[in-house]
Order: sequence, then structure tokens, then C-alpha cells
Amino acid sequence: MTTQSKRSSTIVRVALPLPLRRTFDYRVDDTMPLPTVGMRVLVPVRQRSLVGVVTAISVEPSVNLAKLRTVIQVIDKMPTIPATLLKILLWAAEYYHHPVGEVLHAAMPSVLRRSRDLMPELPRVFRLTAAGQEALATVPMRARVQRQLLARCHLEHGLEESALREGIAHVHAPLRRLLAQGWITAESAYPLARAARASAIDLDKDQQRAVDAMVAESVRFTPFLLHGVTGSGKTEVYLRAAAAVIARHRQVLVLVPEIALTPQFIARIENTVGGRLVVLHSQMSAGERHRAWWAASAGLADVVLGTRLAVLAPFKALGLVIVDEEHDLSYKQQDGFRYHARDVAVKRAQVAQVPVVLGSATPSLESIANVHRGRYQLLSLPERAGGAQMPRVRLLDLSTMPAAEGLSPPVVKALARRLDRGEQSILYVNRRGFAPVVGCSACGWQGRCGRCDAALTLHRRSGVLRCHHCGGVEPALDHCPQCHGGDVYHVGEGTQRIEEAVQRLFPEARVMRFDSDRIKGGEHMAADLQRVRDGGVDILVGTQLLSKGHDFPAVTLVCVLSADRGLYATDFRSSERLFQQLTQVSGRAGRAQRPGEVLIQTLYPTLPTYEYLTRHDFDGFASAALEERKLASCPPYRRFVLLRAESPHLEMPLGFLRQVRQIGERRLRERRHAGVMLLDAVPSPMERRAGRYRAQLLVSGRGRAALHAFLSVWVSDIEGLRRARTVRWSVDVDPQEMY
Repeated sequence: MTTQSKRSSTIVRVALPLPLRRTFDYRVDDTMPLPTVGMRVLVPVRQRSLVGVVTAISVEPSVNLAKLRTVIQVIDKMPTIPATLLKILLWAAEYYHHPVGEVLHAAMPSVLRRSRDLMPELPRVFRLTAAGQEALATVPMRARVQRQLLARCHLEHGLEESALREGIAHVHAPLRRLLAQGWITAESAYPLARAARASAIDLDKDQQRAVDAMVAESVRFTPFLLHGVTGSGKTEVYLRAAAAVIARHRQVLVLVPEIALTPQFIARIENTVGGRLVVLHSQMSAGERHRAWWAASAGLADVVLGTRLAVLAPFKALGLVIVDEEHDLSYKQQDGFRYHARDVAVKRAQVAQVPVVLGSATPSLESIANVHRGRYQLLSLPERAGGAQMPRVRLLDLSTMPAAEGLSPPVVKALARRLDRGEQSILYVNRRGFAPVVGCSACGWQGRCGRCDAALTLHRRSGVLRCHHCGGVEPALDHCPQCHGGDVYHVGEGTQRIEEAVQRLFPEARVMRFDSDRIKGGEHMAADLQRVRDGGVDILVGTQLLSKGHDFPAVTLVCVLSADRGLYATDFRSSERLFQQLTQVSGRAGRAQRPGEVLIQTLYPTLPTYEYLTRHDFDGFASAALEERKLASCPPYRRFVLLRAESPHLEMPLGFLRQVRQIGERRLRERRHAGVMLLDAVPSPMERRAGRYRAQLLVSGRGRAALHAFLSVWVSDIEGLRRARTVRWSVDVDPQEMY
């Protein structure tokens, strides 16, 4: 058989961005280059064309050969998705039971989801030559623009074109003359951040032991759980291990839960590790993400720092994976491709045969269970760095004292003492807005969202009632909109109300509200955080945004005003989440040499969760909570999968789930999947959200293999149902919220 005849019969399997859990076969014409696995191709799909990724070549066709359509274009000359990353993504599609084409497209920058070049358009970087250095002193004063351009290049090792042109009008002709004279050079380059390493901070014995353990396991897959109390110097341990990896010309992936933490990490990485750094997160422009993604793939970046989507980036030579605040809920994608970045990170390290470090002051119970089972190696940092002491935690019993606008007398006195001493305080109120309950005492009307089963929250400064679930807005009125007579009352405290109360009590204090209503974008947040560190704020009033890894050396007081709210959640993880949140926000106090104090207002001071918190006894809390989970047959002792359905019509989600449950029960009888159970379909805890009715069905299993074998056949059955096209449904493996 000739080469041409072989080429004419080549078949490729392509993953397409369609909501179908399968791939599609296409013929490759012998007139076009033969693609390899991981390359993008443009293929016909009905009356349109889509960009897909080749997952296999020369396969046995899934349909009659004569029915196969032909690839329109082979876009790439080299794989967009390298083999190691493709292996991870195919595993993720299978594990999370999500359409493989959507998984592959989620991993790519939006630019590459179209027929665009893999290589991004790089900005030109200008540098001063030796001739330009000499010319800088002789250029006449009248050549003002040329002198400005040369001076800017003189001050920088390399200057991107946008920075070079900033604030200078009519720059094109002078720039062209400088290039022609050879006084400056221009080249396309990725402007990677690079910095010389600063002098190292001395590590204590526990930190050094942790670094040594990571370095010793640097050439094989070893999962570490770095459990360090707040302020124990976990970041310094990460960076020392990263520096050792970079010295061997390997790359490091660092995951953080929030965009707000990236500026803090960038500064620490540049000052401690050096090397070349790129950042990946959802607020980057399409071009910025494309360039960062490509720099990681080409091996130009030593460190890739990002939020959960960074775990899907390609690497040329991955050497270490770090997941900071590994317990954080932000690592779980809550819609679309519902992956957990922490778990995918562990799998990435396993495939690459490199260490992975999961760090937290309050590790997830799943990670603690993996330590108990011998799957993870525990590294402990039981003391705060630099000799700082853990803050003293006191419980304030609200059943025995008044609280005016959410502030009890001990809290007010503690705030006054810190203001007198020039120290900073945090008031933690995990609720945005002014008041969460709005109603009329005359007729009983309450402000409720018309699209959700939820109350509207008063945002007094903007004059609206806002739903925090769908974003719906209604005008705030002084009189009842139902009876038109009664005055409207406001119950409960949000960040806005506490901010106003504190400003009335302490008019001389510099108060900053720190919540998502006020802070828009990562740059705004970074500027506010720097203002706090620079001493420009006396009292911070904020939500859980304040609890995530921030270092405020001057904060000596943290007051938790509404701790009990976390007790009322319907999720079996509610006590774990409460303990984590309170421990994290408490950890902002007393991180430097001045002692810290934490005041927690509660109606239930004898609850075990609070008692463990006052003793800083995470191990005791984790042991008790794990025992409860075991008795209740909850994760990590059983695996959960949540099948969700929603529709604008009330009856459809429950009807659909009841039908698929019957199919699932029939499959269980046929195949006898050991330990797999289907619970009844029920309305979601918040049944109506954003105008859609929601229901859910919980699946649990003792073993991973049996559960996933059942899911594979069951989900395939569901996809084939006509009714599945009349509702919006999803599969959530290892759900983190049971909403």
C-alpha cells in the first residue's frame, strides 16, 4: 500500500466543545499535513465549523467510513495541548464525568479556541545600546522626544512599547529614527518579571525540616500536607522549596485561592526566589492569558502563579506543585466543568512524578484523612515565626449582654484601647450590605426576591434592596410597598451598618469597609491591602475576603460579630467551614511582636467548635469532626456525587430526577455496583434561584471504582433521554456545597 493511500484513510478522533460526553471521528485528506495528538483542527459540525483537539489518530471509526466528514484545516504545527497535560485533562473529563471537549476548551485561553496561532503576538521590548548610551549625552535639547525615549530606556533593562510610549505624543517618527541610528534595539519578547534573590530569612527548625523533606523527595511524586498555624511562615517554606527546584531548571506551579493574594505572592517570589514569573487568573485579558499560557508551555516561566484555572496550564518541565490554603472553597469550580483544583493539582504531580505541597492552618478533613491513611506525608509548623504568640481568644455570650447595632460593650472597649495605642483592628461580619432583613410591622410584608427563595438585603448607600443570589435589585422605600402606611424596619447587621456604627462611635478613626460591594477588581483590592499595611487604616470592617492569607503586622484585635450564622447552614460541612473561617480570620491578629486578641460574639459559647477554637486545638476539632463524619457515612468515609437539575417550570426538575433515579436503580440491580446508593430526589435547599426551580439527587459510594463505573453507564443513559434536553442538568463529583 502506498503512503498516499495510507494517508487518504487516516482517521482522527476529535474532542469538540459540545455538551456530549464523547469524541468524534473525522477523515484527514492526504492534501493536508497529518496532525498529531494534542493539535487543534477545524472540522465541520452540521452547518458550522468548530475548533477541536485531536485525542487519537488512526483509530477504528465509530461509524461507517463512508459517513465520515473531512477535517477542514490542521491549525497547529505542534500540539497546543502537550501529551502530559492531555493525559490530565482526559483523566479529569472521566473523573468528573464532564464532556471531554468542554474540558479541553476550558484549559485553553479563549484566543486558542479559535483558529489563531499557538504563538501569541508578543510586545516589542526596547533596550538601550552602547551607542545609545553615548548618544544620550549629545542629543540636542530640541530633540525632546528622542531624549525622553533614550532616558526611559536608560533607566530600565528592557521596556515594553506601551510603557515606552506612555505620556509622550507623536512618538512614532522619533522612535523610528532611534532604531535606524542603532541607539536602541527592539525585539519581540515576553516581558517576564525577574528579580535578584534577596538575603534569605533564617528558618526555624520546623520550617527547615519541612524544606529538607520536600527537597529530599524532589524527583518523585510525594504529596505533603503542610499544616502550620496562622503566621507560622508557610509561605517561606514554599519559596525555599521553589528556589531549590528552579535551581535545577525545573518549573513551579503555585496556586492561591483568590486573585487578591497574587500581588502579595508576586512580591515574595521576586524577592526570595528570583527567576521568571507569570500570573494566570480569570481577570486577565485574553491576550495576557494567552501570553502567560504560552510562556509556561515554552518553559520561559520558572514560576506560574495563579488561581484555580492555572492548574490547567501546560508546563515544559514541571518540578513542584504548591497549593496554598488548600482547604479553600474557591478551588472548587461551581458551574460548568466542576473540577477541584486541589485534587487536579495532586493528579498533575502524580503524572509528572514531582512533589505536591498542600498548605493550610486549617486543612480540609479530606486531607487529614489522607494523612491518617498514609497517602500524604504530614509536615507541621506548630509555632508562629519570629517568636510571635498565638492570639488570646475570648467568647462573648450575647445572651448575657446587649449588642447595640451588632457591637457589644467589650468589643467597643477593645476597639477604643487599640485606637489609643495606634494599633489596627478587624471587625469580621460575613454579610454584605446594611441589613439582611427588611419588613413592615403593620402588615407583615417582608422584602423577598421575586426570582429566588431569599430575602432582599438593604444596601442603604445605593438606596436599593439587593438579592445576593441572583443580583436582582429593587428600590428601597421608607414606607411599606404593600400597605403603603407602615414604616419599614431593618433587622440584622451587614458590613455597611457596622461601618456606620463604628464611624459614629469613633469619628476620628480611619475606617475601611472591605467587601465585594466596595472592592471591584484585583488592583483595587491590592491598593487597599497596601494601605492597611502602610498604616493608613485603623479599623477594617470586612467579610471573609479578609481571612485569606493576608499579613497585617499592626493588627492586634479581631472581633467576630456574627459567628453563629455559620451554624445554621444545611451542609454537613458547616462546622468545618465555621472553624476554618474563624481560625483564619483570628490568625490576622498578633502576627508581629505585639500580642493579639480575638473576641467572638455568640449565643452558644459552650459549643465544642468554639471551645476548640479558644484553645487553638485544630487536631482535637479534626478528630471529633472525623468521628462524626464516620458515624454519619459522610466524606471522607464515603464518596458523594450530586446530580442537579433546574428549569423555569416547577415540576420538571423533580420529575426528571425521579425518572433518572429509576434508571439508576435498575442499573444497580443489573450490575450490583457494590456500596453504591441513590437517595431520593428532593428540592434544593434554595428551591428557586434566578427564576429557575432546582432539585438534586445524591449518590454515594464506598469505593471509587464501583461508584465511577456506575456513573459511567448511568450518565450515558441520562444523556440518551429525550427529557434530558428539556432541563438543565449537571453532575458534581465530590461536591463541596450541598445547596
